[in-house]
Amino acid sequence: MSHLFVPGPVDVATEVLNAQAQPMLPHRSQAFEEIFHRARRKAAELFFTQARLFVTASSGSGLQEAAVRNLARQDVLSCINGAFGKRWYDVALSNGKQAEPLEVEWSRPLSPEAVAAALEKKQYEIVTLVHNETSTGLQNPVQEIAAAVHETSPDTLICVDAVSSLGGAKIETDAWGLDLVLTSSQKCLALPPGLGLAVVSERALAYAEEVPDRGWYFDLVRLAKHLDKDSTPATPAISLIYALDVQMDRILAEGLEARFARHSAMARRVQEWARARNLDLYAAEGYRSQTVTTVANTREIDVPGLNAFLMKEDMRIANGYGPLKNKTFRIAHMGETQMEDIERLLTVMDEFIGLA
Repeated sequence: MSHLFVPGPVDVATEVLNAQAQPMLPHRSQAFEEIFHRARRKAAELFFTQARLFVTASSGSGLQEAAVRNLARQDVLSCINGAFGKRWYDVALSNGKQAEPLEVEWSRPLSPEAVAAALEKKQYEIVTLVHNETSTGLQNPVQEIAAAVHETSPDTLICVDAVSSLGGAKIETDAWGLDLVLTSSQKCLALPPGLGLAVVSERALAYAEEVPDRGWYFDLVRLAKHLDKDSTPATPAISLIYALDVQMDRILAEGLEARFARHSAMARRVQEWARARNLDLYAAEGYRSQTVTTVANTREIDVPGLNAFLMKEDMRIANGYGPLKNKTFRIAHMGETQMEDIERLLTVMDEFIGLA
C-alpha cells in the first residue's frame, strides 16, 4: 500500500473512500439534509465551538476569499510568515481590499506584541492569520495573538486559517474568541480534497450583513440562511458529505485528545530523527508544527532523488515550498498516519542517506 507523507492530500481510509459510492440523494431531500446536518454537528466538535459550521464545495483557499469578501469593506491586516499567509494577503488584494502586510521572517512566529502594535497604529476590520504554516512547519501562537487583538482592538474580527492543523492540533474557537476558522478536507481530516469547512461567529455574521459586494457563492449571510433552513444555496458535494459523516465517526471514536496526542508524538519522533542526522529544523523551537515538520536541508540531500528512492517503496515526502524548494523538505505526520508508518519512512530515508 502506498503512503503519502506530504501535507495534503493525505491517505484516506478505505471505509471512507467507499462511503462516497453510496447512491446519490436529492440535495433538498430530508434524507440528505439529515446526513448533512449530522456530519456538520460532529465536525463542529473539532472546532470546539457552538457557532455555525459552514461546509462548502471548495478548497480552503475559497474560504480565505469568503473571509475577506464578507468581513471587510476595506481594511485588512494580513499576518505573514509563510506562503499561505502570503496567499491570504494576495487574495485580499485581488478582491480590492486595502490589505496591509505584517510580515516576519518565515522561520519565526508572529508575535502578539507585533500584531498589537500594528492595531494601535490603525483600526482594521479583520486580522488574517495562519495557525499552522504548511510551507514552513511552524505553528503560530493563535491563542495569545487573539488575546492581544481583543485587548488592543476589540472590534477587529479574527480570521484563522487552520487548513493543515485542525483535527491534528487543538484549536478552541470559542474559548479563544476567534471569529472565523477555516480548514479543508484533504489534510488532518484525512478526506479526499474538495470540501472547505469554516466556523463563523455571530458577531462576524452580523458585520457581514453590512458589507457590500459579498459575491454570491461565498456569501456567508446567504449560506447562513440556507444552513438554518435546509443545507446550501447551491448543490453540495454530496459524495464528500457522505465521506465526512463516516470519517467524523472514526475521528470521534479515536477521541480528540488521543488524536492530538498521536500527532504530537509523531512530530516529536520526526524532529528527534532530524536532529540525530545533523539536520536542522526550519521553524523556531517552541513553535514547531505537530502535523508537518519542515527540515532544513543542511546536508544538501538530493531531495528529488530521495523521493524517487522512497517511491520505490510506495512512499513520498514533500520538497520545500516555493522559495524553500530543495533548501528544505517536509515530512507530514497527519490524518490517519500512525507511528509505525513514521518508523518505516525514517528507516527507508536512512537507507538513502547512508545511515542504515
